[in-house]
Amino acid sequence: MVSLELLGSMGKEIEYKFLVDEARWSALEKPEPKLIVQSFLHNSVERIVRVRVKGNQGFLTIKGTTKGVTRIEFEYEIPVAEAEEMIATFRLPHIRKQRYEISVDQHIWEVDVFEGALAGLILAEVEVAIEGENFTVPDWVTEDVSTNPEYYNAVLIEKS
Repeated sequence: MVSLELLGSMGKEIEYKFLVDEARWSALEKPEPKLIVQSFLHNSVERIVRVRVKGNQGFLTIKGTTKGVTRIEFEYEIPVAEAEEMIATFRLPHIRKQRYEISVDQHIWEVDVFEGALAGLILAEVEVAIEGENFTVPDWVTEDVSTNPEYYNAVLIEKS
């Protein structure tokens, strides 16, 4: 049985997600991106277990059900070779995307430009400390898709 005291120490991810205007994005001066390759060891509405290679780092992430724009998240850095081996050994479908990190005021926007079957899709995410927090929305983002499951990576993987 899990102690209720432990529930307060869980990590939380509070994230807003937006579509990106391709023309405005293309015109923007950007930093160098990092290639992300990610897959899911477990993928359900209640929880996902994701393995990710981001540049020269590997990560194992466990996320709970999304409620609004908030969900429980635990992320652990693992050796990149192990992350690559998990994806290869289990022959997992995976998503490939280039990630750009753009500073806008006090927030970092993560912009993902998808490759392969998802080419043409560009999503921007911003994490905040509390739901409802004010943040500057850059002019290159368009529609807020934060609560649209169609744009969750766990759903997009089915189209890759």
